[in-house]
Amino acid sequence: MKNENHPSCFGVLDIVFPKEKDELRSSPDKCFECACKTECLKTALLERGGLKVHEETVDRAYESGMIGFLERWSKKKAIHRKKQGKK
Repeated sequence: MKNENHPSCFGVLDIVFPKEKDELRSSPDKCFECACKTECLKTALLERGGLKVHEETVDRAYESGMIGFLERWSKKKAIHRKKQGKK
């Protein structure tokens, strides 16, 4: 949860956990110096944008053969339901 002591980038997924050129996400070096980095990343991943990260992870697992079609379908359906605000 953001408060007045947090920087303006707090919890903004594309700033604190951007995609690199290889399409993987990582935190910038400046984030490691920040005192609230853990809370910030957790907040970013709990917001709607975090569902995008989970969906990317499922897609990479499927492409690498770590999960099958049905498991991918099931996980993506669950993510879609969360995006829609359903349980």
